[in-house]
Formats: sequence, structure tokens, C-alpha cells
Amino acid sequence: MTIETSVDSGGARSLRGPLAFAISCFLIWGLAYGLLDVLNKHFQETLHVGKAQSSWLQIAYFGAYLLMSVPAGNVMHARGYKFGLVSGLIVTAAGAFLFVPAAQVESFPFFVISMFVLATGLCFLETSADTYVSVLGKSEHASRRLNLAQSFNALGVFFGPIIGGSVFFNERVTQTLGGAQHSVQITYLIIGIAVLIFALVMSRAYLPEIADPHRTDAGDGPARPLLQQRHFVLGVITQAFYIGSQVGVAAFFINLTTETWHGTTSQQAAYLLSIATLAYLIGRFATTALLLRFSPRLILTVYGLINVGLCLVASAGVEKYSALALVGVFFFMGTMFPTIFTLGIRDLGASTKRASSIMVMAIGGGAFLPYPMGLIGDKYGMATAFLLPAAGFALVALYGLWGAREEGR
Repeated sequence: MTIETSVDSGGARSLRGPLAFAISCFLIWGLAYGLLDVLNKHFQETLHVGKAQSSWLQIAYFGAYLLMSVPAGNVMHARGYKFGLVSGLIVTAAGAFLFVPAAQVESFPFFVISMFVLATGLCFLETSADTYVSVLGKSEHASRRLNLAQSFNALGVFFGPIIGGSVFFNERVTQTLGGAQHSVQITYLIIGIAVLIFALVMSRAYLPEIADPHRTDAGDGPARPLLQQRHFVLGVITQAFYIGSQVGVAAFFINLTTETWHGTTSQQAAYLLSIATLAYLIGRFATTALLLRFSPRLILTVYGLINVGLCLVASAGVEKYSALALVGVFFFMGTMFPTIFTLGIRDLGASTKRASSIMVMAIGGGAFLPYPMGLIGDKYGMATAFLLPAAGFALVALYGLWGAREEGR
């Protein structure tokens, strides 16, 4: 049993500490995701797996979200936000530690299993943190608050390719660390230790349970089941296709760059990926400011359409410009997840926690697009595969234009 407390105007300052802890979690899974896309290319080169086979890392990572989000939501509902956050950190650390024996035996399937365990922890962490940030303050500011928090997630994503490029694709560093897989081993050992220490600190921190909003402007929370809430159902579907598109773009960014920008090495492409993630970070901060003047739906529609065009440029396989177009895609992706998330769970009253866990489950959509993109890339070249995320961004634009409308409007 958890004791839920409501927040009055005088308690706003007391929420700054809990909000800071929650936002710190966004940085952790951002770093884990940023390293994921570098590992994809690293294992292609060192374990000699194909593009489609290497995508099993993404399948494991996002498959964990698909399978574990509802259990994570149930745990959060039964034990509270703090338990969900701390338990998520502990499982994440356990997954990171599994990379040590996986690297020792140089087994790709073992790496896939390790990634699934790590992502299970991140799923518990994100299910709790996304919802916690959404309710830590006034509901009308939830979209801005979550966009701000997700900006720190983007900061972690930015550092991921820099670390991966500097360690995994740097021959001098890998030799110093004892070999290609030993560099992976040491990197994830350090991550596991750091996350475990943070879990201990958070377990002793003040993280109040915030009551779900039981009333909306129209009165009591929705009487109809979640499946009858159009903006929620379409939001979950859109989130799944968006995440699939985002994961596909990031997973094969290095491949597309090396194939369409002649003379570019994997290390240079990894650094360009870090620039793309910086654009992602800038896009998220910039859009957080734009949300003060423009509606989330309008921004989602415009950004979705722009990304359709940029993915079409990438699919054309134009020397240099296809890779640069993907940098632009990252900028406009920056705000999509938190905006779809908050539009999808708005005005759900007492169903907010359950709806949030299902919305996080939609992140599992990232498990479905990388494999077909890898197959297309193996057969026709990587550029052609970017027609798939173009279709995903078209659905994002449609949700902003029509799917997220308030009923009756």
C-alpha cells in the first residue's frame, strides 16, 4: 500500500527534488539507447553478423518494452513510483553486468539476452518516470514538463555514440582494453556500477506519491473504458509506429552514412550520429519553447510531414545529402515521443497510470521495423530501407492532424 498525497500551491517547491531525481533517470536510459545503435555496427564488424541479424539487439531492447510494460505498470500501481524507479535501476544494472560474461565468451546471442534484461530494467524505469513527471505539477503543463525531462534523455543519447565511437571503433583504445569485446565488457561494467550506486541513493531520497487526477474540466474522470478513448487508442498505435521509425533511423544511420558518403569510416559515421543526436537534443529544447506559443498537435503534424520529406531524401541514396537529411530527421524527432505520450494519456483521470504503462508498451514498436529494414538493406542497399520510416512519420502527422483531436471537435 502507498500513501498518495495531493499537491497544493505551497508544495510546489518540495517537488523540485523529486523532479530532479526523475529527470536523472531519463539521462540513464538515453545513454543506454545511444550505445545501442553503435553496438549494432560494432557487432557487424567484430562478430561478422549481417544487418538483419544485428537488428536482434534492437528487437531485444524494444521487445522488452513490449512484453514488460504492463507488468511494470502493475508494479507501479501496486507499490508506487519510487519502488518502480528503484527496481528499474537495479534490473538495469543487472543487465549491464551480464555484458561482462557475454563479452568474455564473445557470444552474440548472449549479448542479445543481456540487452533484453537491461531493457527490462529501463522499461520499469521509464514507465515510472514518464508518468511521475507527468503528474508532478499542473496537468496543463504536462507536455512541456515531459518535453523538458526528455531533453535530458536526448543528452544521454548524444553521449552514447561519442563513447561508443571513441571506444568501440578506436583500434588503439580497444587494444589497450584487451580487444574488441573487452572494450564492451569494461564499458558496461562501469555503467552497471554507476547505476547501482544511483539506485542506492534514490532508495534513500524523498519521492512522494502524487495522487492521480480524479477530475477533469468536464467533471469526474472518463466513465468509458480506455479502448473507447479514441485519442488514447490512436496514440498507442501512433507511438508504436513512431518508435519503430525512430529506432530504424538510428539503428542503420551508420550503415547508410558509410554506404552513401564515400570514404567515411564507421568511427566517423558514429561521430556524425552523435551530431545527429545533438540535433535531437536541440530540437527537443527548441520545441519545448515553441509549445508556449503553438499547440502540440500543430507541431506534431508539421514535424511529421517534414520528416517524411527528409526520409525520402535519405531513401534516394544521394551522396552526402542522404546522411545529412537524417541529421535533420533527428531534430524533428526530438519532441515526438513526449508529445504523443501526453496527447494520448490526457484527461484519463484514474486510468492515467494504466494508460501510461500501455503507452510505454508501445515503445515495443521499435522491435518490428529494424529487421525488415535490415533485410531490405542487405538485398537492395541501406538507402531503400528508409522508405519504411517515411511511412511511419506520415502516421505521426496524421495523428497530430486528426487522431489527437478532442472528441466532438
